[in-house]
Amino acid sequence: MSSRRAAWPLVAVFTAGYLASYLLPTIVGRLSVHLGLTPAQAGLVGSALLLSSASAGFTLAGRVEQYGSRTPARIGLVLAAVGYGSAGLAGSVPLVVASVMVGGFGSGAATAVAAAGIAAQRDPHRTSSLGLLTVSATAGALYLTIPHLGGGHRLPFAAIALVALLVWPATARLNGPTAPEESASRITGRLPHRRSGLVLAGGMLVWSMAQNALWGVSSRIGVVQVGLSEVTVGAVFAAALGAGLLGVMGAGVLGARVGRAVPIGLGTVIIAGSIVVSSSARDLGSFATGEILWNTVYPVVLSYLIGLAASLDVRGRWAVLAGSASSVGVACGPLLGSVLSEEAGYPATGLILGAATLLVAAPVTAVALHTGGRPLVPGSVRRRGGAPAALLAATTGSLSGAVPKLGSPEQAVTELRVRRRRLVRSAIRTAGPDGGPGQSNAYASTSDR
Repeated sequence: MSSRRAAWPLVAVFTAGYLASYLLPTIVGRLSVHLGLTPAQAGLVGSALLLSSASAGFTLAGRVEQYGSRTPARIGLVLAAVGYGSAGLAGSVPLVVASVMVGGFGSGAATAVAAAGIAAQRDPHRTSSLGLLTVSATAGALYLTIPHLGGGHRLPFAAIALVALLVWPATARLNGPTAPEESASRITGRLPHRRSGLVLAGGMLVWSMAQNALWGVSSRIGVVQVGLSEVTVGAVFAAALGAGLLGVMGAGVLGARVGRAVPIGLGTVIIAGSIVVSSSARDLGSFATGEILWNTVYPVVLSYLIGLAASLDVRGRWAVLAGSASSVGVACGPLLGSVLSEEAGYPATGLILGAATLLVAAPVTAVALHTGGRPLVPGSVRRRGGAPAALLAATTGSLSGAVPKLGSPEQAVTELRVRRRRLVRSAIRTAGPDGGPGQSNAYASTSDR
């Protein structure tokens, strides 16, 4: 997959793939109210949607290069449009469940294509930030609109299907399949940084599960515990996602200035506190504060996690695998949140999920620290060599033995001090082609610095 292609088609496909998970609270809430499901049953439908999405990611991991990004993206968008459209038209629970699983698989395929393409970009962090910015803006606009239009469970599904159809023309700018011999040579490559990748994937699974467990019941917290109307809750979510836009823009501006470990570690701690505040809210002020702070920091951390996964393999395999593991956590979230809230109540649910978020912060931050030698922008070269220089050498066909492996520490530089200038100057003078005074002075001045 060429890293020189425009980023906006990937951003569009990313938006269509991620939108369903962003609209999960209103989907679960409306399924519960308009189809007569209990909160746990509605959460189970949401989990089925997201689990199907994760299965698409695992299916396509490492295969996007073989098939190209255009065909899988189009198939995913068609499945999303058909599945979510059918779920909106269905009036029975079994048909809704079957339809959302079809739509979820389409969303997962679109997300996998976008993740692989983002990893191949020159600046994956910037592209992932643009994707999160777009999906947050789209979801925020829908949260402001949907509560005023009614329509039961049909409207959220129809909105996701419509976005999938609108994104379809952008797939014309994606690349097609590679030649069979070329794709075979690429796919047989060994998956790099397996330990770091597995820790990151496992951490993102738990991290995403804790986030979505509360996100899936946030609407019920606002309506049942705080006593707000659906319109007010929608306005709070829209404001929270609007704050998320600011957070994503801030992450894009911050970029690589502080590395990945600080935003991931500190951001996860703030998220844990926000979860507790939101789940224990008893009035509009505390509920809005928790949701807005949470949604401001959440996309920031997520953008750095996506960039971290992309940095482990420029072909995007770890980006797809870690993203799919995150989707599994997202899928388990609604059911976990619904069960915990029914058994322990919303405040206790927040405490449990906040503690789980804090626990996962340590290993994920450790991966960011361990891989800190690799740049946020693949292909950049540092003055002292190291992994970025290895990337450059690999693209220029240099000898492999002369280049350090990716992930190795930067080569140490030992400073040698020369005390006797005259000896060095005379030695350099005799080594010159003609021993002229002009040449000896030039070389000596260089050696003296």
